[in-house]
Amino acid sequence: MNTALPLPKRAQQLIKQHLSPGDYAIDATVGNGHDTVFLAQQLAPSGQVFSFDIQQQAIEKTRSRLVEHNLETLVTLFQSSHARMAEHIPSNLHGYIKATMFNLGYLPGSDKSIITRSDTTLAALETSIALMAENGIITVLVYPGHAGGDTEARAIHQWLSRQQSVTVKTYTSPVVTPHAPILHCLEKC
Repeated sequence: MNTALPLPKRAQQLIKQHLSPGDYAIDATVGNGHDTVFLAQQLAPSGQVFSFDIQQQAIEKTRSRLVEHNLETLVTLFQSSHARMAEHIPSNLHGYIKATMFNLGYLPGSDKSIITRSDTTLAALETSIALMAENGIITVLVYPGHAGGDTEARAIHQWLSRQQSVTVKTYTSPVVTPHAPILHCLEKC
């Protein structure tokens, strides 16, 4: 499905339809903190966002962005792989996560050799489905145009083709090229 809306904004638009104040959400790839702030704004004043990134720079940038928006009390930041999210999220919340966002690739403005990898991303996607609430949603923004991104995009595409517990919709950029980003949206059946 092609959309004129930039894919990061499309992902937020899809997520917004599923969230209410007080819900629980995950930002599986913090990056510069834009999705973490977005999720916290949707869940305010009483929800909780669990956010993951392996890079200290991403955690610090996101923490600053949260303070700037007065949202820091709604977010728990983990400098950890998204593949380990089930270990960090309280067990009483398993099955109650309304939304999870993945924005894959590398941290903009940093070392482009530090990227998300198929093995940890697929493990995190499996975990995300297990953590998902009824009527939950997962968005996965994939960037095949950078080194390693094409391998991750293929692995995710293959994994998605085998999923039976979620429905999958795929959105493409307005300009379709082999390296254009792809947005996958998973909703619990």
